[in-house]
Amino acid sequence: MKNKKNNELAVCGFAAVKALGKEHPESIRRFYYSEENSKKFGDLCRFLAQNKVPYNMVESKDLEKLCGSVHHQGVVVMIEEKPPVPLTASITTSWIQSGESALLLDRVGNANNLGAIARSAAFFGIKNIILPINESQSLITTSTYRVAQGGMEYVNMYSIRSVVRLLQDMKDKMYRIGTDVRATTPLSKVNKGRNNKPVLVVLGNEEHGISQVVKDNCDCLVVIPSAFSMSQEKGKGASNPDSWPVESLNVAQASAIILYEITKN
Repeated sequence: MKNKKNNELAVCGFAAVKALGKEHPESIRRFYYSEENSKKFGDLCRFLAQNKVPYNMVESKDLEKLCGSVHHQGVVVMIEEKPPVPLTASITTSWIQSGESALLLDRVGNANNLGAIARSAAFFGIKNIILPINESQSLITTSTYRVAQGGMEYVNMYSIRSVVRLLQDMKDKMYRIGTDVRATTPLSKVNKGRNNKPVLVVLGNEEHGISQVVKDNCDCLVVIPSAFSMSQEKGKGASNPDSWPVESLNVAQASAIILYEITKN
């Protein structure tokens, strides 16, 4: 939940607030907690007291009002709402020089999915997530932080104006991977042709996947094999993906599997 007047964003959820208090306590403007959590954030309260930042014990109903959710888990902090950092050539150059990979989201519209992707990225040590400036792309919300379970404190969010332009700029510099349910390259072969380049993984819209022009600017299109596609390979399944009961995974689930594959070696 946002407080537009004060340019604030509510962060709730025990793991999210714990990680925020550990990694970026200076970003907290106010802290509210339930009685049951009064002894679980002693270090944070001491830091806030030293820096004259207010913190208060409040009722559960007040926490719900502050964050706009019943899933607050007894803690809410208000932080300054900051947009993703505009991605520059110097930033991508530093990635290439240090071998850092990144996730590029192509109109992922669900804030919960964005949070789950951030959680997976943090788990697998991928620090960079790129969001297009597009009305179809989810912004960073209270739900994003809560679902990320603290992962937001371990990733960097960047913004770009054009997905295609970035992919074109990264040609021969990063290994550009897209996902497509009709691709012929299984995910297990994703690193073939990578040549030790950092990876730029493109994750697509929940309903339509990545667009055709984005596919055209990828070095490799991969598919996560399903039980139905594997049955098809053995001549036992339906050949048309449209006839399968479930055609694809949720984008957040897919991101975890892809990140495991590209980071396991």
